[in-house]
Amino acid sequence: MADTQDPIFQIQRVYLKEVSLEQPNSPAILLEQEQPTVDIQLGVNAAPVGEGVFEVMVTATVQTKIKDKTVFLVEATQAGIFELRNLPQEQMGPILGIACPQIVYPYLRGNVADLIQRGGFPPVHLSEINFQAMYEQQRAAQAAQTEPAPAQ
Repeated sequence: MADTQDPIFQIQRVYLKEVSLEQPNSPAILLEQEQPTVDIQLGVNAAPVGEGVFEVMVTATVQTKIKDKTVFLVEATQAGIFELRNLPQEQMGPILGIACPQIVYPYLRGNVADLIQRGGFPPVHLSEINFQAMYEQQRAAQAAQTEPAPAQ
């Protein structure tokens, strides 16, 4: 008989939660010869969906522009459902903020590159991400926001 206190970390499902591709200035912008600039923003969010079950989402926004006109804008959210039980509370943050996004992110990278290519553009490959550094930066930013302002 299994001990009910054994730690549990299981992937229930990984799925594409939301995706959009916009080309607001097509077809004229497609005739431009200038190289576009590329801006990539990433975010991670985790939320409980049940007892010991969490949804972890990694979101990417990829926008390319020529001068001030958008060539294309891709917004994609890749998510995973993870079962986490009998884990120490101090491990929950790093697991939800580092380990789970590392599992979900490769799917997001593939989906974003594929969508951009299907939109008629060379694929944009999202670079590898150090989720531990990202998590630590978010924690530091949250700590700075919650610190009381120094007395004047």
